[in-house]
Amino acid sequence: MQLDLNQLRELLADFDKTDISELTLKSGDFELTVRKDSHLRERLTPPAPPPPGAAPGWPAAPPTPPQLPAAPEGLEARGTAGAGVSAPPASAGALPPLDKKWVDVISPMVGTFYRSPAPDEPPFVGAGDRIKTGQTVCIIEAMKLMNEIEAEVSGQVMEILAQNAEPVEYGQVLMRINPD
Repeated sequence: MQLDLNQLRELLADFDKTDISELTLKSGDFELTVRKDSHLRERLTPPAPPPPGAAPGWPAAPPTPPQLPAAPEGLEARGTAGAGVSAPPASAGALPPLDKKWVDVISPMVGTFYRSPAPDEPPFVGAGDRIKTGQTVCIIEAMKLMNEIEAEVSGQVMEILAQNAEPVEYGQVLMRINPD
């Protein structure tokens, strides 16, 4: 069986576009198995914007899974997708505000959330603290760079939804502020 590099690249690119978690190709004494870590993929993929006309926080319709491409000639393809597919857990970024006047502090990037400037220092803010516009409320580390996140409004910190030293997504709600 001959499978050149371009055919393999095309196959892997097409495989990456599907929701199939494992693909095995067999031909004679050749066997190729490719697996995806779906949990890692969910954490690294930024949330898609809602379709026009959809209610906030609710998708208009479930997405349809793409089909696996045909295997190269002479190969048998066997793929597995999640059998009992269930809805993914709601991310913190999709939660509606508990009080409509509260302002969400949203993560502008994918990275690691830190509540304090260093492990041995106190947090920038805590629940119940009063803050001012422009005040640093947390840090998000991305690609070894520490990005200070500043408050866009003055008010009182009502909730801190992200956990210290945990990964956060683009668009995820980090905390909620009751503005002045």
